[in-house]
Parts: sequence; structure tokens; C-alpha cells
Amino acid sequence: MAGYATGMEGVDMNHVPNLPGYGFRRKQKQFHKPQTFQMVNGVRVEQQEGVTFERPKFVKVAKAMDTRRHGATGKSIHSEEYPDHHAHRDATSHPAWDAFDRHVLRFYGWFQEAVVETNLENYRVRHCAILYYLEDDTCHVREKKMDNSGIPQGQLIRRHRFPGPDGGYLGWADLQVGNVLNIYGRAIQLCDCDGFTRQFYEMQGMDQMPGEPLEQDAFMKTMMKEDGPKGLPKTAERLYREVQLGGGHINTDMQQFLEWDRKVCRFYAIMDDLSMPQFERRPFQLLFFLADDTVEIREQYPLNCGRDSFPIFYRRNKLPRGPAAVHGPLDQPKGKDAHVRAEDFGVGQPVQLLGYNFFVYDADEFTRQYFSEELGTQLDPRTDVRLPERSVPRPPTPKYTGYGSWEDSMGSVHSLMPKPPKRDMVKLYEQDGKVLRFTAQFHASKVEDQDRLFVINFHLFDDTVSIHEPPQRNMGIVTGRYLEKGIHVNQITGQIFKDTDLRPGSIIKVYNREFEIVDMDEYTRKHVEEGGNIRTYDLAAVLEKIREGMRQQYPLVRDIFRRFDADKDGVITQKEFKEALNKWGFQPTTEEVLVLMRHFDVRQDGQISYNEFCDVLLDEDYTQHMLKTKPPLVQDFDPAYAERAQARAEERDETEKVRKAARAVGDVIYKQSQKFFRLFKEFSHITHHQTVTYAQIHKCLLDNGNDFDPEDIRRTVMYVLPGVNPDKVPYVAFLKAMVTSFHDLSATR
Repeated sequence: MAGYATGMEGVDMNHVPNLPGYGFRRKQKQFHKPQTFQMVNGVRVEQQEGVTFERPKFVKVAKAMDTRRHGATGKSIHSEEYPDHHAHRDATSHPAWDAFDRHVLRFYGWFQEAVVETNLENYRVRHCAILYYLEDDTCHVREKKMDNSGIPQGQLIRRHRFPGPDGGYLGWADLQVGNVLNIYGRAIQLCDCDGFTRQFYEMQGMDQMPGEPLEQDAFMKTMMKEDGPKGLPKTAERLYREVQLGGGHINTDMQQFLEWDRKVCRFYAIMDDLSMPQFERRPFQLLFFLADDTVEIREQYPLNCGRDSFPIFYRRNKLPRGPAAVHGPLDQPKGKDAHVRAEDFGVGQPVQLLGYNFFVYDADEFTRQYFSEELGTQLDPRTDVRLPERSVPRPPTPKYTGYGSWEDSMGSVHSLMPKPPKRDMVKLYEQDGKVLRFTAQFHASKVEDQDRLFVINFHLFDDTVSIHEPPQRNMGIVTGRYLEKGIHVNQITGQIFKDTDLRPGSIIKVYNREFEIVDMDEYTRKHVEEGGNIRTYDLAAVLEKIREGMRQQYPLVRDIFRRFDADKDGVITQKEFKEALNKWGFQPTTEEVLVLMRHFDVRQDGQISYNEFCDVLLDEDYTQHMLKTKPPLVQDFDPAYAERAQARAEERDETEKVRKAARAVGDVIYKQSQKFFRLFKEFSHITHHQTVTYAQIHKCLLDNGNDFDPEDIRRTVMYVLPGVNPDKVPYVAFLKAMVTSFHDLSATR
């Protein structure tokens, strides 16, 4: 054993090959269990050379202050007897992974890359960032990603320890602004660093050089906009993606939307279209929506303009200033100042939109109020932009051929698909049976025709003319019908015959025959001199005829009264009484109607009630005198009674309007229960008082989709709440009254 030990001590182990069978077993001097963790300055550190291959990196850091609290009693006996031997030191050692945790040096640089795929560029400059981690001296290089670049970007070199320029590994002292970093065949020019990196190098006594701008290639210069915003550009596509993913400025301008929703400024404008062969002035409506500052342009097509009915000239959207341009999704969106605002419009001023020149000539009442109250600007009054009417020559009416009637021929002139002519029923009813007769002779006739006489008949109800020749003794000519009844043309005037063409001494021409009017009968003379024959009636006889006719037609007086009472309101007014006389074939004047009506109206109040109607129409059941007769008819006209009858008629018309208005509003509030609560909320939101005006009631109903006349709303308020001020209506009582009084108004029978 001794020799073996001696032999082992004399052997140089460096010359022994490290192969199986050539090694010596070393004698173990310590038999404790080995440990790899040690406590260094209160930090547990792994120190095992066989595992880490090197000792952990330690750095000197400033020593922290003594955190022990001695209090008022001073130091303890242990502290006095065993003082800290390292108390005089200003720094202490810490592991780098603890002292430099999350401490990163950032450098900015660029490198060139050859481009052989295209002849538009020879090289490409790529910008990158070099990150140096002080905790373990590792680095990695990354490049900012660009959308649709077509090249791999992001992390160019993964995080690890870079090889140094002189062997070994790259350290923080090897990185300097302005130097070139050669790594794996790439030469990265360092141009700048961040503020933390400069502060770190200043603390180490190595100041960095000032930063330099990054190099740009030809492609970057074409894509770069001068003085553009730094950072990620705000493109339209980016805004769309942000909102789609739930981010972005979702509630932008929400206050403006809440205050001005459904508030629209309406301007009326024209555009002189010079692109057409014929000058045209086209009317437009410019709508500016105050909720989101969008614009919509609508074209107002005149009647028979010949254009297709596409009124939307520009769909609602934000309208940029200047001429129209097409922008892509990657273009930078424009700000509010680059779009059209409400202040850009003014009455009597031109405005250019989408490259078109519009002239604003008017605005609605809300727009004028908005400009006056919100913007402090008074709009100019309306400007008249109407063009003088062009005199379009009317094509001449073709001559009447004589085939068919005049109405049928004119129907073919006025329409491609003629319809049967309509008869004037009013004229037919008023002028039925009225015929004007004239005596005529041939004008410039032959000798044998000088003694011939003709009778021209003009029928007023349909403007037809007929001519016949009465028989004369020893004439030798066959007399009778000369011209059949029909609508004929006066060849002298070129128009159909009128009653004014037929006067004594005038000459007419029909079918190339000229006639000279000689005389007319007495009925015709009265019609011409008095402007129409006015029939006179014996009012007493008319009254008796009506009384007997009513008795024979209806067995009950109630049925007769209901037949005359058209609106079923229980009384007969002047208009209804006149219609009743017309049904019996009488055409009395207004004065005659009032005379007969006053005979029925015993109370002289301007209307006939059911009891008054029965008293005049029926005889008394029990009389005290033998053969008692009805009181005679007073045929004198009373102007005072005429005024009372007119007032009663107007009162009945107003009553009917009130009935219809209250019924229509009641159908909305009573039959639709949700409208009751909705109107109640609307009234409470409009005002904090308990009263509203009838105009506010009309506005709330209009906002809920019910369009009523404001006057009908006032009538309804005065009906359900008598005596209330229409400008101070208690809306709670109004809604209750509309519900409770709904069944008081029965429908018209």
C-alpha cells in the first residue's frame, strides 16, 4: 500500500489519457452531502461548476441603509460586542440576474439588403432594434412589422449571447452609437439609443454620441409623407379593425349625438348644369345632420323633367372639402377640419361640394333658428332663383274631320289612349231643357235661295247645334232637318260653337255654308239680356208640392227627416235644405231657399229641428176650429235670418270638425295603451312643469308617428277640458279626460 501511494504521488495526471482503464480513483477526504446553493448577501445562489460551468456573475451595487431599528435604548450588547466588519464598505456584491433584472439597453440601427427580384430598386434598407439584456449579457435583434410587406419581419435574431469582435462574447462596452455591429454576416449601423441607455453609459463613464437619422431607401421615400405623424398611422382600416374587435373610440362624439339626434339643417340649393346640350337648372336639398356632422344631397326632380327617379345624389356620409377623390383603406383619415361643417353653408352664397358648384337660395325655419341661437348668425332672406318660363309653342289642334263627335276626336289629340269623354253633370243638371233658337238665312246666297229661312237651335246643356228648315208654301224645296244635332265647328273662329257666336247680325260658317243670324225668339232674348233665364217659382205652390210629395214617398215623418239630415246631427241646415229642394227638381235661388226655410223654422234660430219639421209637415191631431189651415207663407226676404242661418251652418261645421278631431286623437290615446304611457314620459321630459302647450302636444304626437293638424289638437283640448288655456294644458288631466270621454263620441251612423 505504501508503494502504491508513492507511485500515485509521482504520476503526472496531465499526461495520462482520459480513457477507460487509465484513470485513478481519487481518495475521498470529505464524506458530507454536497450542496449547490449558497447564501450570498441574503440571496440564494447556485454555485456548482459541474452544472453551471462557471461561477455566477456578480456586480457591485450601492449598499442599502441599515434597516435595523435600535430605538431609544441604543444598541444591544450583541451589537456592541460583535460589530459588523463590512459596515465601512459603501458597495456590496449582488448577482447580475438580481441587480440588472429587466434592465435592457436599446439601440436603433439599420442594415442594407440586396434586392435582385425587381429592377425598381437595387437594395432595401431595413430598420431594426438591438436589445442588450444586462442580467445575462444576451442580445436579440427585432424589426418592426409592416402590413403586407411580403418579407419575414419581427424577430430577426433570437436572444442569446452574441460573439464578440475579438473573440469571446459581446459586452455592453462594445456597443457604441455610430459604430457598426457585425453579426452573422450582417453589418448593422447603430444610429441612436433610448434615454435609459444613455443614462447607463453616463454612469459608467462612457458617453454615447448624438443620434443620427435612420437611412431611407427609394421605396420608403415614396411612401413617406412629409411632416407626417410619428408612430403607427391612423388609417381607415385600422379604425375599422379596432371598432370591430371592441376597441377604438366607440363613444366618440356621443354627447353631440345625444343632444342633436334627429336634428337636421335643410338648405335649398340649385346647380346650373352646363354639361347638357340644353341649359338646365337642377334643384337640390342639402341636408346637414347635426348628430354626426354628415351630409346628404337629394335632388328634387321637377315634373316631366325626363330624368330617372334616383333622388339620392350623395348618400349620407362625411363630406370632405374640395373635389371628389378616391381614398384607399390604408390612407390616413382626415380630421374634422377637412370635412364640411354647418358654418360652410349660407343663404345667398355659393358652396362647392364634390367638385360641383351649388348655390344656396333658402333654408327652412329650424335651420334659421339654429344659426341664430347656436351660431349667432342671421341667414339672409330667400333668393328668387326661378328662371323665366320658356314659351313652349303649343302644336296646333288638327282640324275636325267630321267623323264621330268632337269629344272623341279631341280625346285622340290629348292622349295616345283616349278614354270616353266625361259629361259635365253640373252643367247638364242646371241647363237641362234650355234651348236658344235663332232665325238665319244664307249669306251671299243665290237668287233662288234668298227666301229660305232656317232655325238654329243651340242646346245649353251640352253645347250642341242643330239646324232645320221650317216648311214654306210653294217653296219647291224639300224642307226639314238640315244639320243633325251635334258638336260642330264654326269655321270662321276655328272653335266649336258657343252661345256668344250666335247673335243677330253675326255670320257663322258650318260645312262651308255661311249663315247670317236674322232674329231670335223672346226666350233667347231674355237669356241674352239678363245673363240667363232665372226661373221664378210660386213658393206657396212649391211648399204644398213638397209637403204632399213627402207624405206620399215616406210613410213616417222620421224617415223623411233622416233623409234630409245628411250629417245626422238632428237639425237641417241651409245647405241640406237646398239639397232637398234640388232632389225634388227645384232650382231655387239662395233667397228663395231662405224664405222657405224660415217658414219651417218656427224659433227663427237659423236651423230646422225635428219638432219644427213635424209641425209644418203634419196636420194637428186635435183642432179647436173647423177646417183649420196652416199659416200662410211669408215671401219677404229677411237679411237678419240669412245671417243667423249662415252662423248656424258655420257652427255645425265647426262642431263636426271638433267631433272628428276628438275622435281621431282618442283612437290614438285610448285604443293604443302604450301611447298613453309614452306620451306621459314625453311630456315629463319636455318640461318640469305640470302644464304643456297644445303645440307641444302636437309635436309629441308627431314624434310618435301620428300627424295631426295643430288646429285639431287645439279643438280636442278645448273639448275635453272646457275653459282651459290652450297654452297651459295640464297634461295629466288631459290624458285622463281623453280616456274617460272616448265613448262619449259615437261614430257617425
